[in-house]
Amino acid sequence: MTSPVQVRGFDSRDPAAIHRFLASTYAPDLRIGAGENGYHLVHQRVDTGPFALATTRQTAHLDIQVGEMDGLVVCRTRTALISRACEGSPHRFGPGETFLVTRPGQPFHLRWEPGEVELCVLDLGVLTQVATAATTRRPGQIRFTDLGGVDAPLARQWHRTTSYVTDVVASIPSASAQPLVIGNAARMLAAAALAIFPNTAFTDETAEDRRDASTATLRRAVAFMEENADRDISAADIASAAAVSLRAVQLAFRRHLGTTPMSYLRRIRLDRAHHDLVRADPRRETVSAIASRWGFASHSRFTARYHASYGVPPRETLNA
Repeated sequence: MTSPVQVRGFDSRDPAAIHRFLASTYAPDLRIGAGENGYHLVHQRVDTGPFALATTRQTAHLDIQVGEMDGLVVCRTRTALISRACEGSPHRFGPGETFLVTRPGQPFHLRWEPGEVELCVLDLGVLTQVATAATTRRPGQIRFTDLGGVDAPLARQWHRTTSYVTDVVASIPSASAQPLVIGNAARMLAAAALAIFPNTAFTDETAEDRRDASTATLRRAVAFMEENADRDISAADIASAAAVSLRAVQLAFRRHLGTTPMSYLRRIRLDRAHHDLVRADPRRETVSAIASRWGFASHSRFTARYHASYGVPPRETLNA
């Protein structure tokens, strides 16, 4: 069950209040040292459960020591200079740069100069949904191997992804009631993080995967998807239900249907949305609400996909 989406703001010039807020929001053992007796911090955060997105700006030269943080924390500087030390490895990041704050569970130290940053905190379980292998061939915990900043094209890719997800969460009707949309957005962030930051995620196709990519695997996977299309399921869930690895189920769909498991699931959900539009009362339902219910966050993309499949815009079906 997706947690209710929470939008929180914080604005203070009281160092004690700032410390309490950051410690309660990010890490209980967080310690802050500031050269100034008073400074100003403004924080805006959207928390969905599987991920949180925040922007924070402050006016001091802060030394921040943290024992450990839950989840994967990605930082993009807007205007601030950040010096970060983790596992004895120091790095310095300037405006526009994107980096991992630390490895999950590892202590770190930050020197945060006045300015603004963007943060994404991602639940580690979402990474596993995107990258896990079958239980019998589980690769172990995903480890990020390089804590340096990424190059400019990858930083832009991350920024585009977080900007899109922010717009999705802000624009969908009753976001807290749309677990499919939130789940899809979380996996989009996880896939981007795994693509951008070097890591040990299991990705190679094996001989066993090729053997398991059978029509029987495909049938089991499709049956599971048909029965659970209204739930927030991932490709890893589909692979587990089919009793094969994630790579095997991906290969099965590519080999036999020329698509991916999640693309096929979107087709099923599009069909369910179509049936809801046919039955809905246009005085009580909207296209956007039905689309969001079935995991389609973008109204324009849903309309284009629906028109391509059914030959009419969804509004016409709803009002027929």
